[in-house]
Amino acid sequence: MMYFPEKLSVQWIKASYDSGELKPSELIKEIISRSKKYTEKNIWIVEPSHELMDKYVKKLPARKDNMPLWGIPFAIKDNIDLEGIPTTAACPDFAYIPSESATVVRKLIEAGAIPVGKTNLDQFATGLVGTRSPYGECHNAYQDEMISGGSSSGSAVSVALGLSCFALGTDTAGSGRVPAMLNSLIGYKPPVGSWSTKGVVPACASLDCVTVFANSLDEALLVDSVARGYDSDCVWSRKIEKKGEKLPSKIYLPKDLPDFFGEWKKIYQKKWENAVSRIKKLGIPYEEIDYSIFHKAALILYEGSYVAERWEDLKDFVDNNPGKTFDVTETILRSGSTPEKTAAKLFGNLHELQFYKHKAQELLEDAVMIMPTAGGSFTRTQVRENPIKTNSQMGLYTNHCNLLDMAAIAVPENTSDKSYPFGITLFALHDSENLLCSLAKAFLESESMLLGVCGLHKKGYCLESQLVELGGEFAAHKKTSDEYELYKLNTNPVKPGIVRRKKGMKVDIDIYRLPKKSYGAFMEKIPSPLSIGTIRLDDGSLVKGFLCEEIALQEAEQIEKF
Repeated sequence: MMYFPEKLSVQWIKASYDSGELKPSELIKEIISRSKKYTEKNIWIVEPSHELMDKYVKKLPARKDNMPLWGIPFAIKDNIDLEGIPTTAACPDFAYIPSESATVVRKLIEAGAIPVGKTNLDQFATGLVGTRSPYGECHNAYQDEMISGGSSSGSAVSVALGLSCFALGTDTAGSGRVPAMLNSLIGYKPPVGSWSTKGVVPACASLDCVTVFANSLDEALLVDSVARGYDSDCVWSRKIEKKGEKLPSKIYLPKDLPDFFGEWKKIYQKKWENAVSRIKKLGIPYEEIDYSIFHKAALILYEGSYVAERWEDLKDFVDNNPGKTFDVTETILRSGSTPEKTAAKLFGNLHELQFYKHKAQELLEDAVMIMPTAGGSFTRTQVRENPIKTNSQMGLYTNHCNLLDMAAIAVPENTSDKSYPFGITLFALHDSENLLCSLAKAFLESESMLLGVCGLHKKGYCLESQLVELGGEFAAHKKTSDEYELYKLNTNPVKPGIVRRKKGMKVDIDIYRLPKKSYGAFMEKIPSPLSIGTIRLDDGSLVKGFLCEEIALQEAEQIEKF
């Protein structure tokens, strides 16, 4: 029986194809089976099916030459066209069947990728929460009661749960970044115009861009290499040179502590502080700056006249189909038609925005700015009770991006985090994606894990150096929960061994923060009968740490009484 990993990766899929262990037809069968387990999460508008995917599998040539995405499954946000499949933008009465796929979808299919389904979204891509859909509120991948983020809700969750290898979203005000954070993914937002938006239902046409969700930066960049490019059929398309990777000469961080919100704001603040600590250790000069010009620019999107562009694109449908859109969606769209949204007001906003854009271009020359992707999150119930305010808070650090013609990458603070995931977003000028990619890679490589140690690896003892030379840093003195026994092992030199029992005692251990990239090297230094397992601390949290094989206890002395 074929083993399928929890998350699908390009590397694993390609290796399985090359070895002959896996065929595309078998992979899509697994995706369909998995998808049925998550029906209640409301991920799909058009769910994975043999009928949808078989025709793409059958068109794959036997040879994989010049097809970098051969047999790789991907999901498509349902405001992006897939030939012959209804596009709804999460509004059934708006639905139409496109005669051709969106340009980016066509390019991915030509590179061998297999569309698996159309994903749920906040209606007309108006929202950052993932709850504004007649197809159901999309649930967070890991915490069912929490929001998924939006508007590209189903796309993000499909990748996080291993229903697709990567997924297309769109991003006008943060829709390709907020869901990435809340589901521990990479959210790659290229500059406006670098990916064609032909075949994409407009939200704010001059600011819209197609984005990608992936489990790794390398996979996001692989998709970018296929999808990007000038499209003469797209009036918003432009030629943007992709430069060679290099680190920025400076990093900008906010001078004041960003606003954190919601019931779990202390958790998100702590994760932000951890991220900032890592950033400052990357060896790149950094400066703390006043973020206010970016905040003022962001306000123009919804509080200024820019929102009239959304109304212009959808006013005929909304006016001619009363009651067919969500109340909150229609409220936002109609705000673009209020009397104060005059042409004079719009030009005033454009002139104000040009000032902020000019300042940003001066500031970010050869530099990258970093902010939280979002300052918190909410349960779906909390959003339902206060839909406008909660949605607005989710966009505090996202709305300025496209207005100021910036590229961005959202990266997780901890790629394996499934409990209130948090992430940061790296911003650069539209022609400086190379700075983003290099810095994002450096940040991800600095990711660490907590490791609980006892005996000679504790702080101040002789084997602490094994941790320090691998980049480990002491974090705290802790105690395990009261379900462990401590033994003196008959080894040379003598070592302590911890074993978990139903009843035991609390054992003193030290917690170190060890870079994940060093974990394998440290494991090689751990001799039998010791091993690394999962240890429960007295506060209920879990860390990796030293445990002992049961067989070694036959000649060991129980010593917790000492």
